[in-house]
Amino acid sequence: MKRKMKLKLKLLHHHLIVAVMLASATVVLLLLLMTHWDWMPPFLLLTLNSSPLSSPSPVPNININSMIQFHSSSAPSPSPSPSATFHVDDDDDLDSTQSHTDTYTDTDTDTLASHIQSFQPQAPAPLPLWPSPADQELLLAKKQIEAAPLVSYHPHLYAPLFRNLSIFKRSYQLMEKTLKVYVYQEGDKPIFHTPELKGIYASEGWFMKLLEANKQYTTKDPTRAHLFYLPYSSRRLEYALYVPGSHTILPLSNFLKGYVEMLSAKYPFWNRTRGADHFFVACHDWGPYTTKLHKELRKNTIKALCNADTSEGVFIQGKDVSLPETFIKFPKRPQRDVGGKPVSQRTILAFFAGQMHGRVRPILVQHWGNNRDPEMRIYAQLPKSISRKMSYSQHMKSSKYCICPMGYEVNSPRIVEAIYNGCVPVIIADHFVLPFNEVLNWQEFSVVVLERDIPKLKEILVGISQKQYMDLSMNVKRVQRHFLWHMKPEKYDLFHMLLHSIWFSRLNHIHTS
Repeated sequence: MKRKMKLKLKLLHHHLIVAVMLASATVVLLLLLMTHWDWMPPFLLLTLNSSPLSSPSPVPNININSMIQFHSSSAPSPSPSPSATFHVDDDDDLDSTQSHTDTYTDTDTDTLASHIQSFQPQAPAPLPLWPSPADQELLLAKKQIEAAPLVSYHPHLYAPLFRNLSIFKRSYQLMEKTLKVYVYQEGDKPIFHTPELKGIYASEGWFMKLLEANKQYTTKDPTRAHLFYLPYSSRRLEYALYVPGSHTILPLSNFLKGYVEMLSAKYPFWNRTRGADHFFVACHDWGPYTTKLHKELRKNTIKALCNADTSEGVFIQGKDVSLPETFIKFPKRPQRDVGGKPVSQRTILAFFAGQMHGRVRPILVQHWGNNRDPEMRIYAQLPKSISRKMSYSQHMKSSKYCICPMGYEVNSPRIVEAIYNGCVPVIIADHFVLPFNEVLNWQEFSVVVLERDIPKLKEILVGISQKQYMDLSMNVKRVQRHFLWHMKPEKYDLFHMLLHSIWFSRLNHIHTS
């Protein structure tokens, strides 16, 4: 009996040793497979992608982030109230006879990032559920950009305008060589595939028009695509679905939620990255807020937005893209108003005229309006007695500095308007991420003033030496080419700069392990 018991114990001990060895071998095999991006156990992948308590291990961004500082204002961010009111400016007061204002109240505004004060590296995009050749092409491009050769001079690019000309030039070259965008054909007009080319929201329309007509960067084969474009107009979305006086944009948000759900059910591409390789372009003030009902659309998708406000928890600096707001009056001749007087004939120190939208403009007019200082031409609205002699546009072309305060939202078409007119933009909008901030050095062609420093505005401007002003003025003319729309896109113009920002964002956040 004792002998049988000993044999059973030895046999059990043997089985335990074998079981431990098999378990150890299984763990080692799993670890080896997981280090290669081609495979991950489904149960673990599901846990990583669904659990709110865990996130993929971050991977380093392109080394440019160690050389570039991303700036938004360092002023403290006000905490949003439980019920936030949002407005929309329609053509504002920019030499336009049209005026329209409406509001909506949103009691569910996300405030997770309401205290963002400066750029912080964001977590990588979600892990792709399976590999793609396009991912490998992006990773190869990323390595080549990291090893970019030094460039100190370029015949068409002025180095001081860029944070790192070497990185930008190499990235742009690889974009031209590599990038393919798939444009979804789903979606009915007029919300989809119907670009609006006139007015203050024209940027989204011009990009849509030029990309859909482009053969170099688009592909009909989605398996070759590095990026996927959602071709809708946020302006036409408002026209079609917003009920004036309803004070709610839920119908717009529900529409976009349904559109993304349709795409993710019909195709595998959204699900593969949870939308991280998808993007949209929206210049309407409500563009950020209409994403709120679809978490992946809001958190993962690359959003190119005019309303690039870091204080509201929607625009993610370092991932999303700040879209320049361009006021186009003549779609057949988008560059008609470009140009201004030479420096010697710019007799006005500073100019602003506009409606009293938002919190900043009333303060500006309170301190500098009503002809308090003849050198500071600051008006709540340009009086007819003055505009008969000198139009809004002529004022800009005759001024050294054009004041660009935020309205209801942080963005303003005045910034690009000032650049078009050869006037140095003075930007007053805390928490606004400046367009193409990841590559352009705005300190070389603009002045940024904190909202709290409005009482010292003239002191700040007068404190800029004549040589410094001359440099700023000259650089405004040099940077114009990067903010121009062309009927047929030209190298380094606004279409290409915007496409590069989206490409660059994807490169910075792609990872496969």
